[in-house]
Amino acid sequence: MSNQNLEQCVRDSLEGYFRDLEGETPANVYDMVIRLVEKPLLEVVMNHADNNQSRAAEWLGLNRNTLRKKLVDHQLL
Repeated sequence: MSNQNLEQCVRDSLEGYFRDLEGETPANVYDMVIRLVEKPLLEVVMNHADNNQSRAAEWLGLNRNTLRKKLVDHQLL
């Protein structure tokens, strides 16, 4: 899957979200998207890194301690 395909998936999902609101005012859209995208991102990367936090942190471009905090925040540890 190319970056454009991933971008289009996000775009389509957001369009669906706004359509489903049926005129209601959205709130905290940025935080919602980050929360919903971050957990599966961490799950998939950790799986491919064989649960090696140092390797996963390197792949994600994060400090290992930052990754660990995010894993705890998402109840993945």
